Amino acid sequence: MKALSRSVCLRCALAAGALSIGITLAAVPASAQIVFDPSNYAQNVLTAARALQQINNQITSLANQAQMLINQAKQLANLPTSVLSQIEGNFAEMKRLMGEAERLAYNVSNIESQFSSTFQNFAVGKSDAQLIASARDRWQQSLSAYEHSLKAGATAVQNLDSTRSQTSTLVSSSQAAVGVLQATQAGNQLLGVQTSQLADLTSMLAAQGRANALEKSRQAAAQEQAREQFSRFLAGSSYSPTTVRMFHD
Repeated sequence: MKALSRSVCLRCALAAGALSIGITLAAVPASAQIVFDPSNYAQNVLTAARALQQINNQITSLANQAQMLINQAKQLANLPTSVLSQIEGNFAEMKRLMGEAERLAYNVSNIESQFSSTFQNFAVGKSDAQLIASARDRWQQSLSAYEHSLKAGATAVQNLDSTRSQTSTLVSSSQAAVGVLQATQAGNQLLGVQTSQLADLTSMLAAQGRANALEKSRQAAAQEQAREQFSRFLAGSSYSPTTVRMFHD
């Protein structure tokens, strides 16, 4: 009998609790109740992940653009090494030497005006003493031209050390170039060094050619002068034999 009353009491308590919970929930408005929607939550997470991926892609794109600008800046960087002043110095030295050529130098009008009187029409209206002086003058010109040729060759040889140093410097700079502009500038300076070498060679050949030309002209003029003097000798007073006393009587 006691067990039956306990069971009835428990059931009554549970019913009262359920009734109180139902009354409480009924008292809370429906708009204030929290409702969890798994499908909506998953959609929101997916949208957030896609937005994050887009941000990452934009960051990567900006990083690539920045690297591209850095590479372009390297392509436009100037070569830190320059040997142009040394190349110009070599040119100036050889030009100064070629300007030291005397008389029949590297001037077309000068050659035209002096060559005729010195090597062609040198005997017109001149005495024997003047012919001898002209011959000596031509000989001195030939010697001066050979000396000038030797100086030009020596200068070209002396420039070889400078050319070797310049070439080595520019090749090293070209190999260490960080961009197209630096490599191009190194190549242009190498062309300048080669041009300087060609200029030295051209000057040396010109000096040698001048010396050879003056020597050949001197030889031809000497032959012409010999004929002129021999002709004058034959045109002079005829030879008449006279008695010559070799010993005293």
